[in-house]
Amino acid sequence: MYQDVVPPNDVIFERRVPMASNIQVSKPANGPQRVPDVFDALHGEMDRLFRSFERNWPQFPSLVRSGRDPDVPSLDVRENENSITIEADLPGMDEKDVSVTLANGVLTIKGERRNEREDKNENYHLSERSFGSFARSLRLPDTIDDDKVEARFDKGVLTVIAAKKPEAVKAEKKIEVKKA
Repeated sequence: MYQDVVPPNDVIFERRVPMASNIQVSKPANGPQRVPDVFDALHGEMDRLFRSFERNWPQFPSLVRSGRDPDVPSLDVRENENSITIEADLPGMDEKDVSVTLANGVLTIKGERRNEREDKNENYHLSERSFGSFARSLRLPDTIDDDKVEARFDKGVLTVIAAKKPEAVKAEKKIEVKKA
């Protein structure tokens, strides 16, 4: 095999150069490799810088929320053979600020947070007030006895215990796993 070579100046002549015929071209196993771009590296560093800067500032409400709302409490849900236990951390709240309802198998926890702070000094007077309400709903399984659901509030922790129906407790049966 021969290839035509054209010199860079205006004089054109034909010259035959043999091409290597035994060269093998291999592709990477994971597809084409992307060469790192200086702009991608700069973009990543700027993102890292802003994330580290934002950690030290309070979060302000925004029109578009990303992730979970920080005013809505997280729930811890545990199940054992007799009941399901739901716990919610509600620091700074009293039991009169929280309501728990069960309707059509859906447990709803609602509350209203009120925070007022006043600081007086001879040079300044600071008064802050914040209010906000929340609601969390959780569908409970049909095995729960609606008449045996109770809620307790102690030191900022709401605990809801939903007892299972007696037939649901007895219905569970251990099945032996045998070697094949």
